[in-house]
Amino acid sequence: MTPAGRPAGGDGARRWWARFALVAACCAAALPVVVAGLVAAVAVLLVAIGGLVVAVAASYLFLTGRGPVRWFAAAVAVLSPIVVVVVYVREHLLWAVVVAAGLYIVALACGRRALTDARPGEPSEHAAAAPRKPFIVMNPHSGGGKVERFDLKRRAEELGAEVALLEGPGEVDVVALAREAVERGADLLGVAGGDGTQALVAAVAAEHDVPFLVICAGTRNHFALDLGLDRENPASCLDALRDGVELRVDIGSLNGRTFVNNASFGVYAEVVQSPAYRNDKTRTVLRMLPDLLEGHRGERLVVRVGGVTVEGPQAVLVSNGPYRTNDLAGLGRRSSLDGGNLGVVTLSVDSTRQAVALLNRARQRGLTQHLAVEVVVDAASEAIPVGVDGESLTVRTPVHCTIEPRALRVRVPRHRPGVRTSKPAFDWVRLRALAGLSGHGPRRPKESTAADNVG
Repeated sequence: MTPAGRPAGGDGARRWWARFALVAACCAAALPVVVAGLVAAVAVLLVAIGGLVVAVAASYLFLTGRGPVRWFAAAVAVLSPIVVVVVYVREHLLWAVVVAAGLYIVALACGRRALTDARPGEPSEHAAAAPRKPFIVMNPHSGGGKVERFDLKRRAEELGAEVALLEGPGEVDVVALAREAVERGADLLGVAGGDGTQALVAAVAAEHDVPFLVICAGTRNHFALDLGLDRENPASCLDALRDGVELRVDIGSLNGRTFVNNASFGVYAEVVQSPAYRNDKTRTVLRMLPDLLEGHRGERLVVRVGGVTVEGPQAVLVSNGPYRTNDLAGLGRRSSLDGGNLGVVTLSVDSTRQAVALLNRARQRGLTQHLAVEVVVDAASEAIPVGVDGESLTVRTPVHCTIEPRALRVRVPRHRPGVRTSKPAFDWVRLRALAGLSGHGPRRPKESTAADNVG
């Protein structure tokens, strides 16, 4: 199964693509050394780097300079690569450099092919009647005031929606508002706010099997990203009320509480508690996580995924659908929202250096990745801190995380940017694992019955 929970084609074929990539890369590196010797090969590399640096600097001067300086920079930018080629020709190394470059391109192409899963992209959509009595909760404080900035209340009311503005955080009020709206006959529930508020109302929508509308008025809106919505223009989400289609997506559950993105434990949960996290999630995680991993003195966690137990990880991330395998912090896109699996990542390191290496995918020891339908996170304490869709909570142990496949009907605009299938990040660690050269065979997230323990 792929990270999306679907077959990705033969693993054997991907293994051979990975091997071809590694062989081509090794040949590209070895050819100049074989032809010219180690010293000359290093000199060739330094000449190429020097030529590139000079050309880039000259190009910058050409763009910013004036008068004779600009034209001198243009001449240098043009001559730099020519000088490099002349040096290679004089040393009879041009052919070796060209062949090595070609081999490296082949290595990249084969590596991309090996790392690319057969991802389905966004869930299949189907036509659905427009709602007659939509109800939308809007948080005017989310995303720095996007509700007011994009005039969302007026736009929604013009399309026939009843709008309730939140004047405070009040989780219970949000759920109560949604339940009361359904009792009054609302046939669609929507939220303009952050992912935490989205999850609370999504739970009510799933419970009553009514469509759910996401309006990306929060700070990051990862759920909206994976639905293909335009996060730069929240007002475009309202197009779903008049020209929309429905998707069936999974939702996660943590001790009965719904989450649409992820639940984080240990050091991940400590990051969520940081005041800086809400305004800049990506930078906060990358800045705090390595130091926290090394110095973490919190509860000792035990994670059970199917028949596998991970003892004492410092950080655990359970997501509604797995993130791309190179995204250990859960900050990017998920491969699928309807694959029927939780994604599970655990991290265990002994130093900041190891933590940075893990995040940069320069090492794999201390990392486990799994697919599962149920995960149990336990600790000696009666309750532990948990980050749920970016909200900091305290939850009683043991914490049971489950997946509810295709439980949520999401109404989205017919025309939207969409989840584009992006090229996978080039990951040499994963490529070597796919090739079977790491001692454990090909690595990818597996089902809970055979979790993948990397390192």
